Amino acid sequence: MSQDTLFLNAKQVAEYLDLNEKKVYAMANERQLPGTKVTGKWLFPKALIDRWIIDSCHGGTLSDRLVIGGSDDPLLHYAVRRVSQRIGASGLINYCPSDTRSGLTHLANGYTDLCCIHWSSREQRDLRHPALLKHHASHKQWIMVHGANRDFGLLMRNEHHHLSQDVTEALSLQYRWVPRQAGAGSRHHMDNFLAERGLTANDLNLQPEALSEHEVAATIARGDADFGFGCQGIAGEFGLAFLPLGQESFDFVMPRGVFFRQHLQELFSTLQSPEIHEHARRLGGYDLQDSGKLIWSAQ
Repeated sequence: MSQDTLFLNAKQVAEYLDLNEKKVYAMANERQLPGTKVTGKWLFPKALIDRWIIDSCHGGTLSDRLVIGGSDDPLLHYAVRRVSQRIGASGLINYCPSDTRSGLTHLANGYTDLCCIHWSSREQRDLRHPALLKHHASHKQWIMVHGANRDFGLLMRNEHHHLSQDVTEALSLQYRWVPRQAGAGSRHHMDNFLAERGLTANDLNLQPEALSEHEVAATIARGDADFGFGCQGIAGEFGLAFLPLGQESFDFVMPRGVFFRQHLQELFSTLQSPEIHEHARRLGGYDLQDSGKLIWSAQ
């Protein structure tokens, strides 16, 4: 095989990795190997195959990139930007939030290295979060590490803060609510909140969906909506009024080997730094006491 070879076919990959050709096809179809189908035939970029081998060594300990998906959090954005600045051009740490459920799917498909989730109150985390992970066959290779406990509740324009004394009035059709998409932890909290009152989202004056907690807060701050669900930190970042309704566990899910990556360990160290603790205090609603602690493993 030439050193200048750009693409390999399945037979060449099988020879290169000392695998059965049927195994190569199976791994490609399960998206375990980086490849693409062109006119019905699999082609594998050799550079990505080599990168896949390197990332597989020691669980990717030596990898120079870390891609974070899943749920949105303002404090994590702040911490990632500081780690990224220190890394500079020598590596990449990227945070591209979507929502809890799609984030886990991205993780299962190998598109991200780490998924942030918040699907439960702090008290029910040890039951609810593992149950969510078990929807994915690859959960047996995953671990869960605690990020923070966050206060969650209602975000609102400051002139509506008096309505926090009477949530029933806030639910009337004269007020505009901005929902999250299905699969988001904030939408899960919102649906539970409404169900406890015998309501559904269809009973509200709903505005277009926001695809992150940042979008929820920005929509309210612009005056395009009156209420939404999110964490206190996002209310603090946008200067919104906030009504706490409970405390949730914001956690990190990852394949076991990812835990030892240099960039992730630097992120955990940053989350325990005085600078981050001070910023968490400014935003409000965070408890970082057990951040970085392993809280679940399939084994």
